[in-house]
Amino acid sequence: MDLFAGCGGLTRGFLDSALLPDVRARFKVLASVEHDRAAAASYAANFGRDHLFHVDIREWDDIPSADVVIGGPPCQGFSDLGLRDPDDPRNTLWREYLRTLARVRPDYFVIENVAAFLRSPEWDLLQGQVGRGPLRQYEVSATVLDAADFGVAQRRRRAVVIGRRLSVPPLPRIEPTVPKALRATVGEVFDKLEQCVGAPVAEMPQAMFEFEGRELPGAFKTSQLHVTREVQSITRRRIEAIPPGGSRKDLPHDLLAPCWQRHTSGQMDVMGRLRRDRPSVTIRTEFFKPEKGRFLHPEAHRPITAAEAAVLQSFPLDYQWCGTRAQIARQIGNAVPPLLARAIGSTIARQYG
Repeated sequence: MDLFAGCGGLTRGFLDSALLPDVRARFKVLASVEHDRAAAASYAANFGRDHLFHVDIREWDDIPSADVVIGGPPCQGFSDLGLRDPDDPRNTLWREYLRTLARVRPDYFVIENVAAFLRSPEWDLLQGQVGRGPLRQYEVSATVLDAADFGVAQRRRRAVVIGRRLSVPPLPRIEPTVPKALRATVGEVFDKLEQCVGAPVAEMPQAMFEFEGRELPGAFKTSQLHVTREVQSITRRRIEAIPPGGSRKDLPHDLLAPCWQRHTSGQMDVMGRLRRDRPSVTIRTEFFKPEKGRFLHPEAHRPITAAEAAVLQSFPLDYQWCGTRAQIARQIGNAVPPLLARAIGSTIARQYG
């Protein structure tokens, strides 16, 4: 059961755990819940609609049984990159997750979130529920995993909370599958993308996807999202002036925005180029805006495309996406990298055979 399923990164990884030679158990998705229409449509395009509930989880009552519950409650209120508003109502959606656990009583459950979640008051409250209420007869552990340690060409540190019913076997530690010296790099995944689909194009393909009586753009394969964006002339001049590995700190004075001229410290990855020889920075929901971080192509004078962002998240080229450009970008930036999810899923699957 996948709660807060988004476009399906966790589901994809758990299903893909069956591809590993030492995993004999197979996951089957019994229910997935997602409130956002575009994300739910992307999920449906990849995994079907028969088990998908496009509802607000607070209103979901048609809850089946399941051995494993997974999910990533919204993290904006916890994120170090956001406002970190303790009163953000999204912070408390993990309680809806617990409400579902009380109904399902799974063997194991997984909560994925930003690393800052483990420093939040909400985490303290969740820990206080262990041994009583929905978490009676459960043991809960937490760790921080970096997606780059699991084959993802991206540094993405995430909190992974795993609950175990006391009557089932404990899980081993989730160990990195890739040594630091062999981490996937931006250059490797971008070269593979270019070999498969060629240079980026200027226009999105035209297609519409019907979802619950309404149409929205899609479904587009990852390979079809290798599309450039128009940028303003001043932005173009700035991008052209930034060397490999550079950022706004490398711009000549006449190309600096007034706020950059006044502030010479702070976020220095703004207008930064990704480095070809290492994993990328964390892919955010607005990766298409170079002023938001280090999201410029290593050599080309442009921000990265949605296809490039998706492969940096380890989504395959045939994965399907629905929505506008901005909606798809939000789905990519919010997703759990499938390769990271596969490592978590395979650890649990091995306990079933």
